[in-house]
Amino acid sequence: MATKRKTTKRSPPRRPAREQPARPEQPAHEQPERERPARPEPRPDALAVRPSFDPDHRVVAVTGAASFLGTELLKRLEADRRYLKVVAIDIRKPEPPGKAIFHKVDLTLPTADAELAQILKREQVDTLVHLAFLSHPTHNSVWAHELEAIGTLHVFDACAACKLHKVVLWSLTSLYGASPLNPNYLTEEVRQNGMPGSRFFNDKLEAERLALRFRKENPASVVTIVRTAAILGRRVSNYVSGYLSRPVVPVMMGYDPLVQLLHEDDAVAAFKLVVDADFNDQYNVAGDGVLPLSTALALLGRLPLPIPYSLAYPAAKVMWMTQVIAAAPVFLDFLRYLCVADTTKIRREMGFTPRHDIRAILADFAGLAPPHAAATGGPR
Repeated sequence: MATKRKTTKRSPPRRPAREQPARPEQPAHEQPERERPARPEPRPDALAVRPSFDPDHRVVAVTGAASFLGTELLKRLEADRRYLKVVAIDIRKPEPPGKAIFHKVDLTLPTADAELAQILKREQVDTLVHLAFLSHPTHNSVWAHELEAIGTLHVFDACAACKLHKVVLWSLTSLYGASPLNPNYLTEEVRQNGMPGSRFFNDKLEAERLALRFRKENPASVVTIVRTAAILGRRVSNYVSGYLSRPVVPVMMGYDPLVQLLHEDDAVAAFKLVVDADFNDQYNVAGDGVLPLSTALALLGRLPLPIPYSLAYPAAKVMWMTQVIAAAPVFLDFLRYLCVADTTKIRREMGFTPRHDIRAILADFAGLAPPHAAATGGPR
């Protein structure tokens, strides 16, 4: 039986597609206009762009506005007609409330830099004075680091974002450190060593390093660092005023270091001066003259209590760890060694002369009639 051969049905070959002739390109003015997405309307709270710096219409912001320095500086800026607006920044309002515009900002929060940048742009700030630092040591070292070191980082990040004309930083001459190797007078060029093991000093030292880095990365901005000696007066409260307020004052047996102070009013005057004019450098500020610690205590009517250092240090260490005393044992070095700053630079470049010498400062602190605040032998 023959088998039928299975055949497959072939499809006809496809014809090649004809190439479509290219359409001539239409001129730009004849092309149909494409629909563009509508732009969102600007928000009413959109940030204003800071205008160029106007020396006759200044706007200054002060962090740490509720502190003594902040409150007193705000008063002087508000009384000066050259300042169009003054902005107070802190976690609480300054007392008494003045004309300054208050903004509550916690510099320890992670969003503080963005929040502060919004305020600086909205208020059109051209100058910021950073005074948000602790005047007393604290056992809460983590919070202190967040406020002074990380908080200062937030401040400079906000200043860089807003391209401020000037930033002023408060620092301390005690950051040079108390050491037997110190020269008689410490100039601004001397390296700051801080105090090993002290968060109170080292966080402030880190703030200075951030200021120097900001100056290097933002050469168009003026950065002024004001290093004050221990500020003393009847209205200011810090670790030095607390030490000198005791009727019986512990001292280190066999040591009598020189003491250098700055009157509270002269400190405010120095900050007002660096806000008024531009000084792109760091400056030591202190009152005229120095005195041995024993003489200073005698003028205040205090009774010194000599303690051997070999006993004082371990006792202070235990009392600090148990939170019995408010000062770390490293402060004892300032009761042994020299730490006196040279103020020639601020006198020469700014023309700043303090109104109170060291005897007038001590007399005012003791509540006595201050003597004539005359200079005591030279520009230092």
